[in-house]
Amino acid sequence: MDQQAAGRSGMTTSSIAIRNVYVMMAYAFRAIRIAGTEQIASEHFDHLHDLLAKILVRGVGAQVKRGLHHDYLHRREELVGVRGRIDLTRTIASRSNTPGRLVCEFDEYEADTPHNQALKSVMVLLLRHGDVDSDRKDALRRLLPHLDAVTLIAPTSIRWSDLTYHRANATYRLLLGVCELIVRGLLPTQDAGTTKLTSWISDEAMSSLYERFLREYYAHHHPELSPAARIVAWDLDELSDPGTQLPQMRTDVTLSHGDRTLIIDAKYYSQSMQTGAWGKSTIHSGNLYQVLAYVKNQDTARDGSVSGLLLYARTGATEQPDVDVVVQGNRIGARTLDLNRPWEHVSGQLEDVVRRWFES
Repeated sequence: MDQQAAGRSGMTTSSIAIRNVYVMMAYAFRAIRIAGTEQIASEHFDHLHDLLAKILVRGVGAQVKRGLHHDYLHRREELVGVRGRIDLTRTIASRSNTPGRLVCEFDEYEADTPHNQALKSVMVLLLRHGDVDSDRKDALRRLLPHLDAVTLIAPTSIRWSDLTYHRANATYRLLLGVCELIVRGLLPTQDAGTTKLTSWISDEAMSSLYERFLREYYAHHHPELSPAARIVAWDLDELSDPGTQLPQMRTDVTLSHGDRTLIIDAKYYSQSMQTGAWGKSTIHSGNLYQVLAYVKNQDTARDGSVSGLLLYARTGATEQPDVDVVVQGNRIGARTLDLNRPWEHVSGQLEDVVRRWFES
């Protein structure tokens, strides 16, 4: 996905049914099987921020009941007596006047983990700056005492890519995915030292969510297609110097079955069509060139087994992308996914992609 262009698009979540935003997040953060997702998905929300607050209230509440995730954290403290390993260098350097005080290093099994720090910080952020329903704010406040042992950090300091998941903390994946989307929507105000939630989910974050949702949807429902974001190597001539200045080609979603491959390029724009000199609406040329480059470099056998699809999030424009052509032996298409329709219709559109490109 062209994140830079998406960031300039101005497209907002107003063109997406709020319920579908939740379902997209449930797929994107691999939480579709977690108990309670169906109940939230069936509720009505007038505002996206109320949905996000509800997810945190329900998810953190359930996590508190089952127990916050704990981990062994490395500590270094000056203690009376010995615990763990003595740090002789620091003990000598500290020159403590209290007999028996030693600088010790040890592992402590506690809840003050980066995952819980992120949760607590975003909950406080919603209470301080969020335009959230008063009942949901009260629910968030009632949960905070359960995180008293967790350090409050600045939300902008959270290193999202460093938060890893495994069986013991898999339930945090959706919660922290929601937290990340909220924080990425933060923009500074004109007043020094303050921030406000001017955009609950920024265009860049929604673009990333849209791409991730598509990949995880197919991974969940069609594992036989081996869905993944893959690197496409440049199909260089033997005498070419590969160099280091060629850009990397990474697909948003690649589906493969047998000898057939479909490269899906996810596009989240406010305008999915461009207008030419004569007033004719066409596919964005840059988008078409991009997916064509992926397909042609992937199809090294030159047998037409690789196809490409531009899958746009549908806008309110009168004319929408609808292309299905063969370019130099490779099938290239462009269509839209209407995220403002009931979920059953959205999933039907995604299933239609599989039927059209793999079963036809």
